Amino acid sequence: MAPSLDCRMYEQKFPEIDTPVMVQVKSINPDTCAYVLLLEYNIEGMLSFTELSRRRIRSVLSLVRVGRVEPLMVLHVDPEKGFVNLSKRRVSEDDASKCEEKFNKSKHVHSIMRHVADTLDIDLEELYTHVGWPLYKQYGHAFDAFKLIVSDPDSVLDPLTRIVEEISADGEKVTKVVPAISDEVKKVLVQNIKRRMIPQVLKIRADIEMKCFELDGVIHIKNAMRKAEAAGNKDCPVKIALVGSPLYVLNTQTFDKEQGIETLNRAIAACTEEIEQHKGRLIVKTAPRLMSDREDKVFAEQIAQLNLADDDASGGDDTDDDGGMKFNENDDSRMEDGY
Repeated sequence: MAPSLDCRMYEQKFPEIDTPVMVQVKSINPDTCAYVLLLEYNIEGMLSFTELSRRRIRSVLSLVRVGRVEPLMVLHVDPEKGFVNLSKRRVSEDDASKCEEKFNKSKHVHSIMRHVADTLDIDLEELYTHVGWPLYKQYGHAFDAFKLIVSDPDSVLDPLTRIVEEISADGEKVTKVVPAISDEVKKVLVQNIKRRMIPQVLKIRADIEMKCFELDGVIHIKNAMRKAEAAGNKDCPVKIALVGSPLYVLNTQTFDKEQGIETLNRAIAACTEEIEQHKGRLIVKTAPRLMSDREDKVFAEQIAQLNLADDDASGGDDTDDDGGMKFNENDDSRMEDGY
């Protein structure tokens, strides 16, 4: 019998109540619910239509579709039946963002672990038991351990051990502590990690509200935007885009989350200093944070629509293709509003 390549991503068999999980919709009962697969736990769950939205629903299919992957909140767990009840309406934006970030890391780890198990014809759950789950415990997430393995595999993998029982020469059972994995498994695992752990580009975003009521308010706002973008650098460039007066979005791309957040905070400080010199005001609506895949997609669509509308209206272009600052200096409607 071939070793199994199906396995949950985490050591616990079921998620905890009131935690978000990533699911894929498998089927829909038009009258009552949708049945889903909890991708991180490899178990089934149910999403009742009463838990779809806090608002009145005109069409269920606008909120849930077969094949869709999204975060849901765990309401109830039945270990005996191996079933989980879930909610969509109780998932906040922050919950969704954190869930997507964790899932993307776990999915990357799972792909590597599965490939190693398949290559060596070993059981995936056994590999997780000896390597994956201990690394989750020690490093918070196995993904973070894998990043260290790229440069120093011995310091991460060699401390991992397991206990085995052997029969001694005199026929007695002997308990021994041995390395968690063989040299062969370690070699293949390290090779796969080094080949597939490519640094991931992270997108960081902050939302601000900016106004200036002086006569040349639009010009002062543009100067403040330039100050914000100048706070970036080659490794962490800052872009600022007008979403709809007085709302602006600052964003950057980087390999280092903390560096991205720090850079956007500097950009906001520079922008604030410049606009306040001209009796303007800047309010941080949402502090710098990691963008989820869904936010990134929505933001890209917003910018594309705004660029198209501005091109149609003015025939000009004051921005680059990366969503930098853009609006018409001669826009009288903005000038009349004072920003």
